[in-house]
Amino acid sequence: MNPESSPFRPGQPAPIEFFVGRHAEIERVRGMVRASTRGRVGIGFVSGERGIGKSSLARFVRHLVEQEDDAVGCHVFLGGVQDLGQMLRRTFERLLNESTDRPWHQKLRDFFGDRVRKVGLFGVTLELDLQGRDLAAIKHGFVSSVRRLLEHLAEHKRSLFLILDDINGLAGSDEFANWLKSTVDEIATSDEETRLCILVVGLEARRQELVKRQPSLARVLDPIDIAPWSDDEVLDFYRGAFGEGNAEISDASLGMLSLYTGGLPVLAHELGDAVWRTARSSKIGPGDVADGIVVAAGVIGSKLLEPGIFRAITSQRYRSICRKMIDDPHQMRFRRAQLRDRLTEQERGVLDNFLRRMKKLGAIETDPEVQGGYRFPNRLYGLYFRMSTVGAKEQ
Repeated sequence: MNPESSPFRPGQPAPIEFFVGRHAEIERVRGMVRASTRGRVGIGFVSGERGIGKSSLARFVRHLVEQEDDAVGCHVFLGGVQDLGQMLRRTFERLLNESTDRPWHQKLRDFFGDRVRKVGLFGVTLELDLQGRDLAAIKHGFVSSVRRLLEHLAEHKRSLFLILDDINGLAGSDEFANWLKSTVDEIATSDEETRLCILVVGLEARRQELVKRQPSLARVLDPIDIAPWSDDEVLDFYRGAFGEGNAEISDASLGMLSLYTGGLPVLAHELGDAVWRTARSSKIGPGDVADGIVVAAGVIGSKLLEPGIFRAITSQRYRSICRKMIDDPHQMRFRRAQLRDRLTEQERGVLDNFLRRMKKLGAIETDPEVQGGYRFPNRLYGLYFRMSTVGAKEQ
């Protein structure tokens, strides 16, 4: 089928129309936003393993609260940002640029005044010309800045929903951790109302790192953990996506896709797109799915695995061991003795070296609950190794 007509979006947050499940998590975050319109500040922390759909959830909730809950949203991606001043500059620039087609855009421009300038070669982007003194003032006066900004937007929106996504660089910053805590304290102790809700998005390890740097954040950050999709949610996603593309897919094919998706939205998009591109017609059967899984395994390995892990399994013997690690995609653990029984004599000779190397690279870890057992710290690794089995059968 035509790759350009694929309804799947690998590597991107899920389109609003393809968002599936997460009802409890959505309502929890929306409750925080609604509370902010009444002056009650909230800071949530959305966590979950890689590929689980954290950014997609934040994006979907932002869409809902802007439509229904009288809030203006700003979703800031902070990859590579390690400094609080840089974070705040990017936040306000994002808010400004995302509002260009909204009724309140001119109000925002008026708020920033002559510090707004137009840049961009292939289109107009708005940039804030902030000097050191400006950034220092924003750092120390963030809460009052938000209050004044919302006064400018009062006829349009009542609260600000700020999403701080991909905080890997900032999680190691004492300044950022202390800023989060002081922001909550200032709002909570002020007589003036500040209608603000902050949603931090990242891995659970980043939340723990922030708490280590500022222990009081343990009670400030409201944890919202994202679990994998259920089997029914996976099936709903594939039915909706293939249906959007006017393709028919059999129940057997859906079941096979669900088995290898493992509840991870990132894999659902990669697998769905690979099947779409390799299918011979708009009627998709198990053979098309098997071909798509082979293609997806290669893409996922080079794109989503850590480079060190992908390079470490390039030898034929190591790849063969990987294919035999997992019997059941729902079981993300294995025992050395059981794996050894499935190997050839040559593979057994390198098994311990393989396990040591995978453990050192972080692809597996010792399972504290099972003697001689190992588990995958990230479901993505186990599912990738399982997909490799399909590739081996097709070769």
